[in-house]
Amino acid sequence: MNWKEANGKLIRNVKCQDFVEALELLNKIAVIAEATQHHPDLKIHNYRFLRIEVYTHDINSITLKDHELAKEIDIVLEQK
Repeated sequence: MNWKEANGKLIRNVKCQDFVEALELLNKIAVIAEATQHHPDLKIHNYRFLRIEVYTHDINSITLKDHELAKEIDIVLEQK
C-alpha cells in the first residue's frame, strides 16, 4: 500500500504525466467518493501531482471506512 499515515489521515501522492491525467484521476476518484458517500480531500498541485487525503471528517481520524476507500482508490490508480 502506497499510503502513509500522518496527522490522523491516510495520504497518498501521485505523480501524473500532466495536468489532464491528474484531473482525470481526480474525477474517477470523485465517482467512487459519491458512490460510497465518503469523500477524500483532493488537491492538484504543481500541475501534475495529485494529493489524496482520506479520513473520517466527523472524528478527524482514520476508520475502517477510510481503509476501504483507499483500497478502491488504489484500484483506479493501478489502471492509470
